[in-house]
Amino acid sequence: MRPLAPQTSTLNQAELHPELIALLNAVAKVIAFFLFANICIHKMVNFEKTINSQQMDFFKPMNIADNQPDAKKTKGEVEKVKCLIIGSGPAGFTAAIYAARANLSPVMYEGLQPGGQLTTTTEVENFPGYPNGITGPEMMEDLKKQAIRFGTDVRWGLATAADLSGPKHLITIDEEKVIEAETVIIATGATAQYLGIPDEQKYAGSGVSACATCDGFFYRKKDVAVVGGGDTALEEAIYLAGLCKKVYMIVRRNVFRGSKVMQERAMKTPNIEILWKHQTQGLFGNGVVEGVDLIVNKGESNETTAKIKVDGFFLAIGHKPNSDIFKQYLETDEVGYIKTLGDTSKTKIPGVFACGDVMDPVYKQAITAAGSGCKAAIDAERYLSEI
Repeated sequence: MRPLAPQTSTLNQAELHPELIALLNAVAKVIAFFLFANICIHKMVNFEKTINSQQMDFFKPMNIADNQPDAKKTKGEVEKVKCLIIGSGPAGFTAAIYAARANLSPVMYEGLQPGGQLTTTTEVENFPGYPNGITGPEMMEDLKKQAIRFGTDVRWGLATAADLSGPKHLITIDEEKVIEAETVIIATGATAQYLGIPDEQKYAGSGVSACATCDGFFYRKKDVAVVGGGDTALEEAIYLAGLCKKVYMIVRRNVFRGSKVMQERAMKTPNIEILWKHQTQGLFGNGVVEGVDLIVNKGESNETTAKIKVDGFFLAIGHKPNSDIFKQYLETDEVGYIKTLGDTSKTKIPGVFACGDVMDPVYKQAITAAGSGCKAAIDAERYLSEI
């Protein structure tokens, strides 16, 4: 059979293809137009609904509380406690141990320097119970564990404000949380004053000390320097003179500020050399203090520099009690040490007690601080039992 012949048409294959494409394009444009129109109509309807809703909300009575921050976030939720301990040195932790054993459920805030000044001391050899000595940080960790063992709630935080004006003792922590305490034990300690030179931090625990009684033993038969011209510096120099080979006193002026009696004692001590009108410029040494760079006659025409070789550098320019937030309510001396009643830890406000270096301008030792912490806890327990 012969194959069928193709049917004839007025349009050939080449002409048919472009016309179909044009037709399809036209149809697609019509469909796209209707879809776009439909979307626009829906958007206009939704926009109108939104505007109407916002207009209704705009004319609603304004709730002022909606525009205010959460009161709990700004003022802090008030927490009531039986016994609040502020500070975590030997005084604070001893108070916590005794208060916890007396079922006072103490809450402690450690403060800016958890463990207190003792954490900056490398070796502690004069605290009873440690025949081989112990580092300051280790000892404070032991005290903390003991306090927690008996139920003390130890927290990190800094007391930033106090209100002791009424029957309720209110302490603000970190400018947020407010604690309402039946009793408050203030154990905030004192801060050693430094010269402010970078080398003090560089050699902290490696030749720089703020306590001759604590660290002088480690410099037996060595040369040391004491900075300061008051009674504290004179006392520390005399104490160190009994241990060390030589003691240099670096005095900024050409006179002492201390008492005449102490001046005479220091000047009569043969191994104390007084460096008048000398100021510390820096320290030097390979990992540990090996000497002091000094400026002599600073600001004068004969100003010069000098060096002395020493193994220890003792700061004795005073301490600042951490009592600022309590001064408005409690009695303090001219330096800021809190005054207590008689031989107790009681302040002039019932239910508020002070212990440790914040109230001790004389001894300033870990063992005496611990003893006063014991007294504060006992005084607090007796106060609560009587109200």
